[in-house]
Amino acid sequence: MATKYIFVTGGVASSLGKGIIAASLARLLKARGYSVTNQKLDPYINIDPGTLNPYEHGECYVTEDGAETDLDLGHYERFTGVATSQANNVTTGRIYKNVIEKERRGDFLGKTVQVIPHITNEIKERITGDYEFVITEIGGTVGDIESYPFIEAVRQLKWALGRSCIVIHLTYIPYIAAAGELKTKPTQHSVKALQQQGVQPDIIVCRTEKPLTRSVKDKIGLFCNIDGECVIEDGDVSSIYDVPLKMRDEKLDLQVLRKLDVPIKKELDLDKWEAFLYKLHNPEREVSVALVGKYVQLQDAYKSITEAFIHAGAELRCKVKVNYVNSEELTAANVVDHLRGMAGVLVAPGFGNRGIDGKLIAVQYARENNIPFFGICLGMQMAVVEFARNVLGMADAHSVEIAPSTTHPVIDIMEEQKTISNMGGTMRLGAYPCRTIEGSKAREIYGTELISERHRHRYEFNNQYLEQFSAAGMVPAGVNPDSGLVEIVEIPSHPFFVGAQFHPEYKSTAMHPHPLFVAFVEAALKNRQLQA
Repeated sequence: MATKYIFVTGGVASSLGKGIIAASLARLLKARGYSVTNQKLDPYINIDPGTLNPYEHGECYVTEDGAETDLDLGHYERFTGVATSQANNVTTGRIYKNVIEKERRGDFLGKTVQVIPHITNEIKERITGDYEFVITEIGGTVGDIESYPFIEAVRQLKWALGRSCIVIHLTYIPYIAAAGELKTKPTQHSVKALQQQGVQPDIIVCRTEKPLTRSVKDKIGLFCNIDGECVIEDGDVSSIYDVPLKMRDEKLDLQVLRKLDVPIKKELDLDKWEAFLYKLHNPEREVSVALVGKYVQLQDAYKSITEAFIHAGAELRCKVKVNYVNSEELTAANVVDHLRGMAGVLVAPGFGNRGIDGKLIAVQYARENNIPFFGICLGMQMAVVEFARNVLGMADAHSVEIAPSTTHPVIDIMEEQKTISNMGGTMRLGAYPCRTIEGSKAREIYGTELISERHRHRYEFNNQYLEQFSAAGMVPAGVNPDSGLVEIVEIPSHPFFVGAQFHPEYKSTAMHPHPLFVAFVEAALKNRQLQA
């Protein structure tokens, strides 16, 4: 079967869930036996999200091949289990950078370089894949000036590909309580804005707080030039993982197949997904854990971590209540108030010196009170620093990222990073191997010697201090087999004290929860029983 292309655009307002709709459709098509990939086109001029503050666009998601990408790629992987790569996320900045580099090389043979055809051609070249379906989400909202070239590229592809290409437009149907009515006018205007750019949507998905009646769907179809059955209701649900079933009930996948003239390969097989949802919605117990970080005002900054807790909780039939603790506000005087009743403490990743003291205090509290501790990236590094100060007696021990002149650089910059000046795309990024140490908790958790995990950092445990740490009770539980860099540390005498230099949250999916998160939640459950 020739590749079919599906574009997902958004209108009326941002944050309606284009990524969730795209991921849910991919889940349904995959459940019918088709090969599917998702990609995201982002209109901002940054080359990638790697240098963006998490408060701007949420977390930066890292792929296997080391691409720093939009957090929607995390949704794609969590829903489908299909690994993404650099090719799955393209920004305006990267498009223009490539076109300008081609112009400088003389690739355009002296012609005037323009948005059409040069920018749109560059965009179209990125929309490919060796899959039966390529689902491409267009970031932003229709009408935004930044997204014009992407919408124009969609127009050209829709014209060229004919029945092999469709557009799904996600809009919002507001409910006016005073009138007791759902209003379709914003959707009509949104579709008109899309039509003014030459694109006619084939399917309209409507975010709504109230059920859409048949007459409302028919009205939207009439004014927007589509069949009434191609107006899909996307009502509120208790979890984003319910959306694939909601879209199944609305027959979104069947309308897509009909529009693309694709025969149904097989009946939907969502048994495992429904089993996951049953466990998710029917927990038998509950546990509270603290997530200590400096970006807690925007929970999307730690999106993959919170989703990994959902996956682990479902696996254990347990509701994990994540309590966000601002590390900038955490002090020795209030740490008990903030962490009282928490059955586990996770210290989150991050960069820079803001909130560092609070993270160190959280680590010390968890270590000294035998509370299960899990440190990720910077969280692992702060566990090392805290141990060096309070167990090894190195009073000024620190990471050279925070204190370049420390006399005990227990966390040091990696050798290959010392000559790098540019910030974007220059860290240790993507999947690297790790050898778990026999007899360690890490080996027990993973159940295998060799693992692969994704990284995003410049600083590492300083192996010059390895013997001192090991002798005092903090031991390496995982090392890179090629470089010898420490990837996992743990304290064997503690009920659960694990720090990971990598980001395990990036590899947790609904169908395959990450073992480190499952083990941490299990430890938190045991601790809760002891507290009781």
